[in-house]
Amino acid sequence: MRKKSLSGLAILALVLCVVPFIAPNSYYMDIAIRMSINAVIVLSLNLLMGYAGQISLGHAGFVGIGAYASAVLPTHFGIHPLLAIVLGAVAAGVIAQVVARPILRLKGHYLAMATLGLGIIISYIIRNENSLTGGPDGMPVQPLSLFGVDLVQDTKWYWIVAVVLFLNVWGALNLIDSPFGRALRGLHGSEIASQVVGINVPRYKTRVFVLSAIVASFMGSLLANYAGFVTPDLADFNHAVALITMVVVGGMASVFGSVVGAVLLTMLPQLLASIEGWETVIFGVILIVSMIFLPRGVVPTLAARMRLET
Repeated sequence: MRKKSLSGLAILALVLCVVPFIAPNSYYMDIAIRMSINAVIVLSLNLLMGYAGQISLGHAGFVGIGAYASAVLPTHFGIHPLLAIVLGAVAAGVIAQVVARPILRLKGHYLAMATLGLGIIISYIIRNENSLTGGPDGMPVQPLSLFGVDLVQDTKWYWIVAVVLFLNVWGALNLIDSPFGRALRGLHGSEIASQVVGINVPRYKTRVFVLSAIVASFMGSLLANYAGFVTPDLADFNHAVALITMVVVGGMASVFGSVVGAVLLTMLPQLLASIEGWETVIFGVILIVSMIFLPRGVVPTLAARMRLET
């Protein structure tokens, strides 16, 4: 792992350890928990989009699969919440595996439309299976417990998601420096050149798509168990747009950019509470402005400027 990556990990660990001691109340702890959950989801999407160059507008659908697995399976089938999390991740991985080959043959806006269609299908099923999912109104999630301890306090949830975030950032940094990560960057640069040097392009595309889906589903399950309630909004198009905006604003092909983008745009709706209903418009404006003035995202742009100054 590079020295800069180690420095970034150390800073991340320090910030994660300090937050619980400076958060003035449970409201800010709630925001910190949601920031951490979103950061891991965005990181998984950035592996697909930023490193492998595969656009996905259906990532929120996998978040919805994980969230509703944690709600539906324990409630209707008596499955333990921990097992429900695993089954949700497996279901997301299987769906991703099945659709990856035909979808990832496409490129550009065709790929974007295909993944959008996948997300719409998942969202439609969630909204219309009233007997299982509660329909548009959503449904409650049974409390999660670990080793006999009920996870109901914000502090406990914070440390869980903080550890998950740190491990995912550490894993992503190692992944992108591995042969697998170099293959992904090769795909982004040129699929033809990657094939020439012996990279199995369909296999690597499928693997990163499945990995991204599994991580998104797992974090959707954690979000559902933390919130105690799920709604179809987790899987809809607006959520997908928000996730993509986080990737672009933070920085494509930037691990720490994923974290920064998630932090900034998870905080933004709280600042825009007085103009409820305009969040999607604001996200769109931020995306446009970012593409014009910060085309590489906040973190890569600032890093480049710091290198020039030094």
